[in-house]
Amino acid sequence: MIARALALAAGLLVLKVTANIVSNYVDYFPPDFRSGFLRGREGHFAGIYEWAFDAHILAGPLTLVLGLLLVSTRLRAWSPRWHRRMGWVQVACVVLLVAPGGLWMARYPAAGPVAGAGLATLAVLTAACAILGVRAARMRRFADHRRWMWRCYLLLCSAVVLRLIGGLAVVAGITSPWYDPLANWASWLAPLAAFEVAERMRRRH
Repeated sequence: MIARALALAAGLLVLKVTANIVSNYVDYFPPDFRSGFLRGREGHFAGIYEWAFDAHILAGPLTLVLGLLLVSTRLRAWSPRWHRRMGWVQVACVVLLVAPGGLWMARYPAAGPVAGAGLATLAVLTAACAILGVRAARMRRFADHRRWMWRCYLLLCSAVVLRLIGGLAVVAGITSPWYDPLANWASWLAPLAAFEVAERMRRRH
């Protein structure tokens, strides 16, 4: 019962953050360099960065919503065909749009090179998990497929966790320059580490 309640709360949080991202599109199309994320990015926004940003910001919310459906065991049991179709869309978005866009954007991090290294690592690992998940499914190693795709989705949800960490900083009044780089790494390392520990305990028992 508690696990279901936590899962429901997490799902609602993902949807809330996704809606918030989409609501900011008015500042992104066309780009408003007075808005929060785009402030100070005029110098490198044109060209490849603009493509990377558009791909990342448009495909990202879709992968968050699709991921919620794909991790549902009920949907997979009800319609394996739709699970596969949505899975291919998810992987295509991650490998062709979200990860490449994030990797290029990581070259110009607002929080400095340490944060950029964290974002670049995140992009590479997210694409790698998606590809390994597809490989496992094609080899009919479905338990491995489940684990790889859960890792992929947790990495995608770093966008949600990062906003929670940012909100915590505002509430706590933290303004230290080290906080943002640390938050960029923690937003995906912490959920991934928790998953690996939980998986190890589950498999041990």
